Amino acid sequence: MLNVGFIGGGNITDTHIRAAQAIPQLRPTAVVGTNASKVKALAEKYGLSAFNDLREFLGHRPLDLVIIGSPSGVHAKEGIAACEQGLHVLVEKPIDVSTQRADQLIRSAKTNGVKLGVLFQDRLKPDILRLRDRIKSGKLGRILLVEASVKWYRPPEYYSNSKWRGTASLDGGGALMNQGIHTVDLLLYLLGGIDRVQAVTKTALHEIQSEDTCVATLEFANGAVGVLQATTAAYPGYARRVEVTGSEGTVCLEQDHITRVDLKTPSHDTQEVEPADQNPSANSPVVSDVRGHQRMIDDFVRSIETGGAPVCDGEEGRRSLALVEAIYLCARQLETISTR
Repeated sequence: MLNVGFIGGGNITDTHIRAAQAIPQLRPTAVVGTNASKVKALAEKYGLSAFNDLREFLGHRPLDLVIIGSPSGVHAKEGIAACEQGLHVLVEKPIDVSTQRADQLIRSAKTNGVKLGVLFQDRLKPDILRLRDRIKSGKLGRILLVEASVKWYRPPEYYSNSKWRGTASLDGGGALMNQGIHTVDLLLYLLGGIDRVQAVTKTALHEIQSEDTCVATLEFANGAVGVLQATTAAYPGYARRVEVTGSEGTVCLEQDHITRVDLKTPSHDTQEVEPADQNPSANSPVVSDVRGHQRMIDDFVRSIETGGAPVCDGEEGRRSLALVEAIYLCARQLETISTR
């Protein structure tokens, strides 16, 4: 039995607690955060001990691992503090808001001999694994074209009622870093590395420091090209859509379900489609279905028990952050050609 504590007091920490409760090998024990009323409410709701001081929380026992759900810009700082206490660390995406700080956390985990994982819950969803298998096994042939669309909506109060969302220091960006990074990780997980990017970012609707809209073109190491859209300004919010086209056919993924398979050589795969579920993430930050997080936490627990690597360790989690950094840099430096 592993004793797990939670860092953060918001919606995502509530998700982490619910997911952890469903795993037999875990015993949720405590929660810590800077908002005393939120931490108290979570502690009372789930029968946990409440802390407002991180050092006191990390020093209390029994405690074997922590799950971090605080603002993105403090993930590495808090993770390093946990590593130095000999605690395993599972951190909500992104690993942090800069690769420099991510590297510091990765080094700390190695130095202190603890496990480090990043919560990209989409990686273990059944249809995403099926799509990955089709790509890796060559059923789609040579991958040619990829289209990924994250056209979500957040109301103005999502940002105005938060001290950190949409800020450069704690959110690290806007729609791409916070919402779109799941899809950035998914593209890397499905298709491998990306060699070159071009991008445009806009603060089109919301009054925030960072972008609420991003469009990027991607050149993959395998020769494929792709387009990524990410926004929190698309009312009322639509299901995430990923379409992968290879020389032998196309697969459409909508809200993490395969909704269409068209192959030159028909197979039973063409029958393995289902309608997409309702997508609450499209217009709400609240996670209603915790099964994705549960799978990732369960995988992390197994990595502790077996000594193996989690499905998304620190280095894997860093890849999506590095790509987001590259997209932001490209958008800032973009040279445009007027057509007028």
